[in-house]
Amino acid sequence: MLDIAVIVVNWNAREDLSACLASLFATPPPAVQWAVWVVDNASSDGSADMTASQFPDAHLVVNTENVGFSRANNRAIALASDYRYVFLLNSDAAVETPQALDQLVAFADQHPEAAVIGPHVLNPDGTLQFSCRSFPNLWAGLFRNTLLGRLFPRNPWARNYLMADFDHTKACGVHWVSGCAMLIRQDFIQKFGALDPDFYMYCEDVDICKRAWDNGLSVWYFPGATIVHKIGASSDKSAEKMIWAFHESWMHYYEKHFPHQPRWKHWLVRWGLWLRATVRIWNRRRRGVRPDPVLEAQSPKKPGRR
Repeated sequence: MLDIAVIVVNWNAREDLSACLASLFATPPPAVQWAVWVVDNASSDGSADMTASQFPDAHLVVNTENVGFSRANNRAIALASDYRYVFLLNSDAAVETPQALDQLVAFADQHPEAAVIGPHVLNPDGTLQFSCRSFPNLWAGLFRNTLLGRLFPRNPWARNYLMADFDHTKACGVHWVSGCAMLIRQDFIQKFGALDPDFYMYCEDVDICKRAWDNGLSVWYFPGATIVHKIGASSDKSAEKMIWAFHESWMHYYEKHFPHQPRWKHWLVRWGLWLRATVRIWNRRRRGVRPDPVLEAQSPKKPGRR
């Protein structure tokens, strides 16, 4: 089999996509056998034409509609079945470390028990991005991006969730790594499935890492390869829709992995997520941010509605 297929899903992020692909095709090329797939989710900004003209070595897949992050990645994963590893890379991310793909493949070969591996991720200003995290719990939900979190910014629950006190210079097994830059072992995908298509956006990374641990494998953070990630190049273009997609995804994750929890706890989580999404959208509009056109005639779904 070949070594590693890099998969980049894009929606209306042409300039960031161009920078992402330029970083991948920069010289010197990786020593491993590799290829790049770009899956364009029906962009209207010329992203597909740019890819075809400027990066002819990339395999281009153009969807006729925006099918979401998981389904778009899965389409390319199926096409790259003869590669030992797939590396999911956001279109607003760029490879920073020379020979990053070589280093990721070498580390994965040394850790056959690792189904998923995440590299070191930086913000564009060079600060650390918390790309490896602990699995969430109710306490983290109460203090992460909420009024309680603003009142108690150094609370231990949010810090533990973000692994804020973790030494990010050392390779280590972690609960989950961000899907902005995620290597997945192909034999794991063949046995246990790719990304869950029911996650339109968000939480598909937490889900696949949880499935790895549940099936006796592991997830690793590897600082030997560095990625720079801007965050939100595509999702910010439809921010309110993405706020709700984010909270819907967390509800799907909770119901999928914790189906036998008491009914009151399911309702507590659902109402809490609905309230959190509603408050975030209300705060945007209070600050004068115009609502997304797709949401002008509708409010976020209340608990119990699908």
